[in-house]
Amino acid sequence: MPVDQYEDPSDDPFEGRLGAALHRAGGAFDTDDRHALVSGGAVRGRRLLFRRRAAMVGGVAGIALVGVGGTLLPGGGDTGDKQSVAARPSLPPVKDNDGKVSGADLVRTLKGLLPQGEFSGESARGTGVQPGPYAHVVFDDGDGRAAVQVGLGRIEADSEQARQLTDCPEKAFVEFDSCKESTLDDGSRLMLFQGYEYPDRREDTKSWFAELVTPDGYNVSVMEWNAEAQKDAPVTRDEPPLSPAQLKTIALDGAWRTAIDAIPEDAKAPEAKESSSTEFPESGSTGGTSVDPPMVDGDAIQKTLTELLPEGPEVVSKGGQETDFAYVVLDDGKGQSLVQINVQPGMNDLADTLFGPDAETLPDGTKVATQQGPGEKGGAGVVMWVVDTLRTDGRRVVISAFNSGAQHTAATRDTPALTMAQLKEIATSEKWKTLG
Repeated sequence: MPVDQYEDPSDDPFEGRLGAALHRAGGAFDTDDRHALVSGGAVRGRRLLFRRRAAMVGGVAGIALVGVGGTLLPGGGDTGDKQSVAARPSLPPVKDNDGKVSGADLVRTLKGLLPQGEFSGESARGTGVQPGPYAHVVFDDGDGRAAVQVGLGRIEADSEQARQLTDCPEKAFVEFDSCKESTLDDGSRLMLFQGYEYPDRREDTKSWFAELVTPDGYNVSVMEWNAEAQKDAPVTRDEPPLSPAQLKTIALDGAWRTAIDAIPEDAKAPEAKESSSTEFPESGSTGGTSVDPPMVDGDAIQKTLTELLPEGPEVVSKGGQETDFAYVVLDDGKGQSLVQINVQPGMNDLADTLFGPDAETLPDGTKVATQQGPGEKGGAGVVMWVVDTLRTDGRRVVISAFNSGAQHTAATRDTPALTMAQLKEIATSEKWKTLG
């Protein structure tokens, strides 16, 4: 993660728009457990960036990489334990000297764009401070206090990362009430999302946001909750105070682009560098290095997975993302069952981390680890079965199956639609070797 005053990114929900984005998707992935980063096989800078932004837009890659790690991660990084707001570190104060456009400037702009009401809980970071500018207020229009914030930065407009940020998530991975994506007249991509802070709905905290990426690479995130804080705060009202139309209006305001222009050049496009397991690339950076192998085409993964499925279960839905990940939802007449798979090249350096001494080694040198345990996203009675494989050429294929059509919904059957033997047969298929 970006170096900041907060050791744990969950203690600073504004530590970069992609960091905050993790939480906006309903808690799809929290980085509370450093071991989880290694166990998920996401150590390289590019993979870290990949799972951070993907977790935001639906948890697809985030769930896949977290949920199919070498070990099942306890609680998916979100144990549900409550931490009092008072115990959390103070958020950065509002300053008038922390950038060409200061934090105080950003707060004034945000307050000026909000309806009439009372303000408190102001926090901000100007354009001269890493890991990037944001403004946060607690806003009360008379119906209850609510957190509202704006995060700003640059991103490569035609990148997969940008597309993921503005593509609606799939309900197989994230529960939400509404999500609309659109292309504006100037070519900007906009997503308007109305969902929940916690994937298991253990609290009624709602998370609504607008995500804007312009053709010039301006990235504006406007977020709000129906509570005074993103997490660990009681709900104060039925819904957040701003409608999707109001979120859109705020996101499109030209003042944010002026502020993004004021971000120093070295912060807009930081040099690519290898990231450790405790560092994430900055928002908008490419992450990783040129030595990273190419990602595997998601459509090819989807096609191969479908071809390798046994006869019997019907594919009732399917999806994935542009690279590395695909999923299907099966139904054999006994209830729906989610099956998801990651294909990751260049993972040899994690062999000892992911595969312990008890891992099986096949005649061709492929390492195989299996696990069966509870699901991670709060669905009642959900179990997850995992087969994790690593070939001698460094290609990792990880498949997992659930006894529900989605991790965050209750179990629909006693066990997944595929047996552990069938999962192993799929994961160790020779067909994965041919995917580029």
